[in-house]
Amino acid sequence: MAITQAMCTSFKKALLDGEMDFSSNTAQSYKIALYTSSASLDAATTAYTTSNEVSGTGYTAGGNTLSISTAPTTSGTTAFLSFGTTTWSTATITARGALIYQVGGSTPSVAVLDFGGDKTSTAEDFQITFPTADATNAIIRIA
Repeated sequence: MAITQAMCTSFKKALLDGEMDFSSNTAQSYKIALYTSSASLDAATTAYTTSNEVSGTGYTAGGNTLSISTAPTTSGTTAFLSFGTTTWSTATITARGALIYQVGGSTPSVAVLDFGGDKTSTAEDFQITFPTADATNAIIRIA
């Protein structure tokens, strides 16, 4: 099993089909779920799954709701957006990666995040801070 960071292929198709909307006035919402090193997540991941999702104090299955911190914008020939920092308070969990997905319907996947190794919190905040929202670093970018 492995977690490989990628923008999900099904997400790319959903964008072209007009099924994903990240505008500031959208009714759609997005979540981030955490996974153990036993998870198998990559570009072929099509939807949220509970298989090998972390469990522990301070974590609820399905993860946290994300807020869009930088609405879709462009710089040069790249479009991008970003999310605000998300925190699981006073959590005791170990996670190797995460899945960003759309809430509702078939819970379609957006992107897989690989933390590069297990990250652990013991009765403390487990926090994900997204990279700088620009054409080079934003977590969601299309060049």
